[in-house]
Amino acid sequence: MANANLNKAASQKFDEFYTQIADIEKELWYYSHHFKGVTVFCNCDDPYESHFFRYFALNFSKLGLKKLIATCYIGSAIANTQLSLFDYENEENKTTKLPHKIEITEMADENSRDLNGLDLVEYILRNRKNALTRLEGDGDFRSLECIKILKEADIIVTNPPFSLFREYIKQLIDNEKRFIIIGNLNALKYKETFSYIMDGKIWLGATYFNGGAAFFKTYAFDETKASIYEIRNGEYYVRVNGVRWYTNLDHSQRHEEIRLWKTYKGNEKDYPHYDNYDAIEVEKVKDIPLDYSGVMGVPISFMDKWNPDQFEIVGVTDRQNTSGLRTKFYTIEDIESFNDLNRCSVIKIGKKYKTLYTRLLIKHKEK
Repeated sequence: MANANLNKAASQKFDEFYTQIADIEKELWYYSHHFKGVTVFCNCDDPYESHFFRYFALNFSKLGLKKLIATCYIGSAIANTQLSLFDYENEENKTTKLPHKIEITEMADENSRDLNGLDLVEYILRNRKNALTRLEGDGDFRSLECIKILKEADIIVTNPPFSLFREYIKQLIDNEKRFIIIGNLNALKYKETFSYIMDGKIWLGATYFNGGAAFFKTYAFDETKASIYEIRNGEYYVRVNGVRWYTNLDHSQRHEEIRLWKTYKGNEKDYPHYDNYDAIEVEKVKDIPLDYSGVMGVPISFMDKWNPDQFEIVGVTDRQNTSGLRTKFYTIEDIESFNDLNRCSVIKIGKKYKTLYTRLLIKHKEK
């Protein structure tokens, strides 16, 4: 069942992406001190294609890594398309997309800077301390084989299938792993993800993609959505909105203070109180009042700038009322579409109700 689900996810147009090296370098620069003496595992990464693998392989000595491991699953778009390294196998295996694992324990960075794909892997394997082997199973990150590797690793770094984000992040948290991964900003609204945020087990990374949108290399092309694609050197790149880095590794950007200038006093009309939450609405992060001591509702993009030393997150506007700050549940007596109102925060203007997108509920930290 696990493999069937993964293959389904991998076949979807907007689920199997290859991250660009420039985006990886920009983010991982902030974590270099975390990598010395550790084992890094990229568990959704074909070594022939993955720039995560390439980044760590080329910077193996510079970062002081102990070991680098990468695995790909059976549904990978290019798994087993580079055949020369498996000449010993029979013809049936050579034409089947079988998953594999590469393991590096030694790397001479200075001699491999211009290498890519098969050339890089071949260079790595000239050192007998490194090895490329077939996986016994399907390469699914939930397989017992891959979980065993995960348990031995220190830090997980990859771009997992977005449709499996809940399962993927749960596995990392359950196994108490450090990680740097990519996901959609909307994942913050998942009940499970938000509970991890509230418990201090996850936060956003140091950088975010240009305008919040990432361009990923892809092997799938959806003609009905051609406008979101670019062709670069004969390869397809797809624009995916709302993409963010997720991590539990501390970084300097996380402790930069948000500069505030606006006040609540004298500008009360700019901060209407919700009809169904004991909190005020702050439409933009830059407009957070510096003198308001109560609870404020802000867009989820606040997470990009959240400094845990400056603000406390107390909840989210959701149907479950996880914050405990909801003051009203609507019924048919209020409005016919009462169910829609109970999913979010609401501002009442006269006799009309204005619904808002999901809001994080925050407070200034007491100093």
